[in-house]
Amino acid sequence: MNQQPIFLEPVFQERIWGGSKLAELFGYEIPNAKTGECWAVSAHPNGQSVVKEGPYKGLPLGELWTSHQELFQSNSAVFPLLTKILDASDDLSVQVHPDDQYAGEHENGELGKTECWYIVDAEPGAEIIYGHEASSKEQLIKWIEEGNWGKFLTKVKVQAGDFFYVPSGTIHALGKGIVVLETQQSSDTTYRVYDYDRTDKDGNTRELHLEKAIDVTTVPQSYKQETYDIFAREGITITSFVSNEFFTVQKWEIDGAANLEASTKYTICSVIEGQGQLSIADHQYSLNKGDHFILPISFGPYVLSGSMQLIISSE
Repeated sequence: MNQQPIFLEPVFQERIWGGSKLAELFGYEIPNAKTGECWAVSAHPNGQSVVKEGPYKGLPLGELWTSHQELFQSNSAVFPLLTKILDASDDLSVQVHPDDQYAGEHENGELGKTECWYIVDAEPGAEIIYGHEASSKEQLIKWIEEGNWGKFLTKVKVQAGDFFYVPSGTIHALGKGIVVLETQQSSDTTYRVYDYDRTDKDGNTRELHLEKAIDVTTVPQSYKQETYDIFAREGITITSFVSNEFFTVQKWEIDGAANLEASTKYTICSVIEGQGQLSIADHQYSLNKGDHFILPISFGPYVLSGSMQLIISSE
């Protein structure tokens, strides 16, 4: 029985559109005021989380995955998921991600990138780009070549608590003033379509990837907001956002004490609001906003108590 949660130390990534909200909202010690991404639960080579405490302290998550499969019991050769928190203090580039097959062929065997966003914080009037209006590949190419972004891109207003599923092939971008928790496949492949003609500190524009982007973009493309299953019992309300071949993602709202059973899968947990406690057998662990941990397979039964919100994901 694996009866200890695995707390992880995040990795921070500087981005041209980043800011300081990861420090302001979560109390993280960020490297600078252009910190765009917290890779909270990651075994990707471009930024690996490290175990914070306990018997595996200091191990990168990728190494823990390969050397202690008894904690995970997964069929995946690599840790398949990546949990991030993004601070979009400026608009992100308009982009699209490939699926597994295309990425495998064109990106040295990398996974594709299907992802989803939970909006943690949004300034009034904030919006995302979520899909496009082209009805054919020909129209998509024409509008991209013309730079006719007003006709091409679909914009959606957002607020805290919204959820968006972003499958591979989706044209998308976070807008300025938004903080999201992102659950995604463990991939770092992005094809930029448009970057507002921005330049970096050296005066260079960032690379675009139009040929690949056109290859992988789904046409036509329109998404409606889904309705979600909500289940409440003593101490907990569970909102189920998505469950498919890539991941299952839920929001757990704890109010009081919730008794929970052992899971048949390992579980990724991120505290996005409030604080509380995890209790198992005679051990207690304090939980605070910004904490990220994995419950290994067969962890439980256990109790979550306090007043907090968590985003929960699994394979």
